[in-house]
Amino acid sequence: MKIYFESYGCTLEKSESSLYLNKLLMDKNNTLVSDPNKADLSIIGTCVVIKHTEDKMIRRIADLSSKSKRVKVLGCLSTVNGNTLEGENIEVIKPHEFRDFYRGSLDDIVINSGVYDGIPINQGCTGSCNFCISHIARGKLLSRPPEKIVRQIEMELDRGIQEIRISSLDTAAYGKDLGIDLADLINSIVSINRKFKLRVGMMEPRNTHDILEKLIKSYQNDKVFKFLHLPVQSADNNVLSAMNREYTIEEASRVFNEFKKSFPDMVLSTDIILGYYKDSEESFERTYKFIQDLKPDIINVTRFSPRPYTKDFDKQPLNSNTLKSWSNQLIKLHEDIISKKFERFIGREENVLITETGKNGTSIGRDLNYRPVVLSGSYRKYENVKCKIVSFGNNYLIGDAE
Repeated sequence: MKIYFESYGCTLEKSESSLYLNKLLMDKNNTLVSDPNKADLSIIGTCVVIKHTEDKMIRRIADLSSKSKRVKVLGCLSTVNGNTLEGENIEVIKPHEFRDFYRGSLDDIVINSGVYDGIPINQGCTGSCNFCISHIARGKLLSRPPEKIVRQIEMELDRGIQEIRISSLDTAAYGKDLGIDLADLINSIVSINRKFKLRVGMMEPRNTHDILEKLIKSYQNDKVFKFLHLPVQSADNNVLSAMNREYTIEEASRVFNEFKKSFPDMVLSTDIILGYYKDSEESFERTYKFIQDLKPDIINVTRFSPRPYTKDFDKQPLNSNTLKSWSNQLIKLHEDIISKKFERFIGREENVLITETGKNGTSIGRDLNYRPVVLSGSYRKYENVKCKIVSFGNNYLIGDAE
């Protein structure tokens, strides 16, 4: 069977979809193709975090349905729109059906396709944010046993993969249902006596705050990329309370500050929702000031989009002109932050792990903090290259190899 594949959304969705693909490709009669017109089966991993993305997914599924004999739809769209999607040649696999993977089926999947988007460590989460469709789609926390995760990583290392990424809706929730925590898992992974780097995926402030000291200690291992993705969504406590985020901005700030104290050059990433129905000029000013002080390397800004089945579905976002102004202000602020941050790297020597081929004869790698570095020339994937930083682009450094 010829299979076409594409995936959208968060790293968790991409990792789950890629593993589902690789499970099918363990059958030697199945092959991966790059053209849906030639496919017996098209697989699409979907996202519905905002309405615009949902509409895009529906259009793409219709397009694939007209080109391929069969289409399998994975991901969160199947929860919101699953019944209307199913058709003569469309099959929907809902996230809660995927939970069986976490009870054992994931463990023996072999990465054969070259499509690798990381390792999911748990389904669901412990939160109940009023705006969020993801926790409804994916249900309660279900963590994979650490020995199963370690075994899968060892299999991937055997196949030459040296950038290991673990993903979840909230990696900091990992193990709460098993009596362990994320730091325990990281310690188990880095104890593997092999050469690799580990990137830990998104973690929510509340659960991160609960294990902060232990987690920072686990990050001190050289195998761990010094990368922290902590979505705050707003820096106003009234807004956070209305969202049911279950932490204060002071608690989130403490997490960032303690990590920065231990790892001054680490990459900091956060998410902001603009136009939540409780937002105001005052709340935006607090969020702007928070970003100004934090100076994150990455900021993902989205506009509030009421989603079906959530408590906030009947809430209306703020005026679009206001949102456009706020968004532009944050984008400009972030551009200034990155420019000043990257200037400090000029002249530094960095060790870079090559992770992909770039454009126009370049290679792209990651420094010890997961910061992207572009090098001229062709290098082997996972080759370690020592370079001097000579310039920078919008969101990456430019290195000159010695």
